[in-house]
Amino acid sequence: MRGSFTLRYALLTLALAIFAYLYGLDSRFAPKNGDEYPYMHIVRMTADSGSWLPLQSEMDGIKNTKPPLIFWQGIASTHWASQWSLENLRWPSVLYTTLTALLLFVAVRRFSGKAQTGIVAALVWLSFFATYRYGRPFLTDPPEIFWLSLPFFALLYWGKSAFESKLLFPVLAGLSLGLALFAKSFAYIVPAAFALGLYYWHWRQWSISQTLIRDLYKLMLIGIVALGIFSLWFFLDPNPEAVWREFVLGENAGKFSARSSNYLLDLVRGGDSIWMLLLTTLANAGLFIFVLISTLLQCWRERRFMSAEESLLLLLIAAFFLVFSLPSQRSGRYLLPVMPAFAALIAMHWDRLPLWGFRIALLLQAIVLALLLWLGLNLQLSTLMVDSGAWHYNPLHWVLMGLSLLLVITGLIRRERCKAFALMACFLVYGALTSSLAPLEGQLGRYSAETIERAQGKDVWVPCDYRAKDEEYRLLLPGTQLHGYLAKDAGDIEGLTKTYPIVAVHAPMGAAPTLCDSCQVLGQRMEMRARHSDKEIKEMLLGKIAEHLFVVEYLVSTPSDNSVTNPDLLNVKDVCR
Repeated sequence: MRGSFTLRYALLTLALAIFAYLYGLDSRFAPKNGDEYPYMHIVRMTADSGSWLPLQSEMDGIKNTKPPLIFWQGIASTHWASQWSLENLRWPSVLYTTLTALLLFVAVRRFSGKAQTGIVAALVWLSFFATYRYGRPFLTDPPEIFWLSLPFFALLYWGKSAFESKLLFPVLAGLSLGLALFAKSFAYIVPAAFALGLYYWHWRQWSISQTLIRDLYKLMLIGIVALGIFSLWFFLDPNPEAVWREFVLGENAGKFSARSSNYLLDLVRGGDSIWMLLLTTLANAGLFIFVLISTLLQCWRERRFMSAEESLLLLLIAAFFLVFSLPSQRSGRYLLPVMPAFAALIAMHWDRLPLWGFRIALLLQAIVLALLLWLGLNLQLSTLMVDSGAWHYNPLHWVLMGLSLLLVITGLIRRERCKAFALMACFLVYGALTSSLAPLEGQLGRYSAETIERAQGKDVWVPCDYRAKDEEYRLLLPGTQLHGYLAKDAGDIEGLTKTYPIVAVHAPMGAAPTLCDSCQVLGQRMEMRARHSDKEIKEMLLGKIAEHLFVVEYLVSTPSDNSVTNPDLLNVKDVCR
């Protein structure tokens, strides 16, 4: 292998990528999207019903929120919810992400003629923070990205034989896109068909007549096959009217309504503007955002000498960006399917890219690692603790932090290693982030077996700051009947213990809660806080980390004969729903 990314670097970076994606796969604190909780809820409820369809949910308005493929995947990987764990729910997502990386490697190696370029493309895509955030948790994005990417990279791989195929490729492409629609939404047929149309138009040397005569029927066939697969949902579901009402009209058509003032104003200003869509799309690259920007600038400078493959990749990106700028609800997450194309472009320009983008990436990595190191030292040296123990890191954590910082500093100093080390350090940062919260995954952040046994089969109220947040508590308190109350009230210990028979309450670190005489603490654990005041943030910057970043959660029981117990509590609307 030639260039700045040698075989040795490739193997080491691949090992770091595998480590980053598998380490902490079952972590409650893994970077993710809040949709994971509702999806978990729907899987569990549907599995309990014993039928694949209709999808089941106790949440108002959230049942047919996505096509059934992702929920069937969860049912299968957890064996009908009998082996319920985050790891079992998430490993298929990692498998899909791996397949996308493999697809990227095979296709880029083929049309570039260099195995080095294919390896770099796969690793760069895995290094994007959006890939790490959405490519591991139990979400719809991993299968969607793989099945949407497959036809486009197949065209780049096979070239003429695929473009000239009259039936085989269109049918296979329709099947692939159909599975993408069955995993995410029928709406993705619009940008996919548009991008394929541009591919065929480019292949016909921009001849509209030739494209219409020779390729239009292929696009129609692809669309019919893809939508046909998606429409199976309506034929298989016993209640297709609900699917139409909740998914087609509610989940998709609603995205075209004006968000604040009117459609045109929302297009050019505010959080849903086209400029924010552009920024959030670039931000999907995470620590490599400036590497991506430098690649696009180089593509523009070399536009007259651009290869056919580069043109097709840019057409794919442009098609998706244009289509997803039309709905009034715009998000960089909708552009995740084109991030492999961005990674391919970076790989194709890798050896010619200027170092400034990589140096900024290394500086960003150094800042993140320094913050994690500062946070870890403050927590390790803190005298605050709970009954389940004190904050303590495994010695390997400090080894990981030291090696990560050493790699980043070396990358900044050594010019010839700057690019390779910037890529490696992305995965080390992800590992360091997981390792920094590892104590909460052990005894410190979980209820003891005795506490779980004492709460078995009982109604327990837990704080909810997101719909279906109780699904996380099912991992902490298995076998209990969980109900939610507003998370902002978690510190109102007196009010909560007067209202609920068994309730999880929050108290500041180092401050024992004031409980009624008849109240009993069943157990306790440490938990992270989600929101902080300006005063608390300033005090955290001055070193008071544990006092404000974390709380102690107590599981408190009030005797059943307590006069304040409300027998109608079970009829009150669950906040988690």
